[in-house]
Amino acid sequence: MKIVLIGAGNLATHLGKALHAAGHDMVQVFSRTMQSAETLASLLDAEPLTDMAQVRDDADVYIFSVKDSALEQLISQLCGGEKKVFLHTAGSMPMSVFRGKALHYGVLYPMQTFSKQREVDFSIIPCFIEANDEFALKQIEGLAGQISHRVYQLSSEDRKYLHLSAVFACNFANHCYAASQELLQQHGIPFDVMLPLIDETAAKVHGMTPKEAQTGPAVRYDENVIGKQIQLLENQPYFQKIYDCMSKSIHELESEN
Repeated sequence: MKIVLIGAGNLATHLGKALHAAGHDMVQVFSRTMQSAETLASLLDAEPLTDMAQVRDDADVYIFSVKDSALEQLISQLCGGEKKVFLHTAGSMPMSVFRGKALHYGVLYPMQTFSKQREVDFSIIPCFIEANDEFALKQIEGLAGQISHRVYQLSSEDRKYLHLSAVFACNFANHCYAASQELLQQHGIPFDVMLPLIDETAAKVHGMTPKEAQTGPAVRYDENVIGKQIQLLENQPYFQKIYDCMSKSIHELESEN
């Protein structure tokens, strides 16, 4: 297929590389800056551009992989055509953003955290798809199936909760790593001492439920330990609030069991 990629960020980079490796013709890469467009286009043997008016009219699929706030505006500048499929890759944006602007459209949402400097095995990434009709579904299902072994159909409504859950599991968990690093640095302790603990915590939930894997003073709500640790954070009120809320939430979930 001929594919135009609108966006050159982290997700667009890895998705574009996966589709290119699967044999698709990545004809163009659009970005707000030529540097970003050229960087990704050079990896995909594609034409870089920064002007939406220069987007080719003969591609089969147009993939929008941009920040949510820019999505609707870019869609309105481009969509149309009977035999073309338009899709976006956002976790929280509904498929309906294409309604009235395109005939065939849908979503391909790869649920993973992406950084340009880290390679990923796209074949194991769960991809959640949605389409407005059978023509679009066939095209999107075909694309997703060529780059991932884990493809699921999911509605826009349910995908919102999937994305929310991913924020807890990834973004919030990573922020806790950052908080840990901040505290360690203040006392001259290297962050890498935490890596075995982080690795084991992640490994446990492959064979146990997160509730079963939970340990620490909050499980039993050890007020002596919790009170002392909250006091240690008196100069970092945000960390104090996070610690307090997390401890209460952990204990509440444990109590429900």
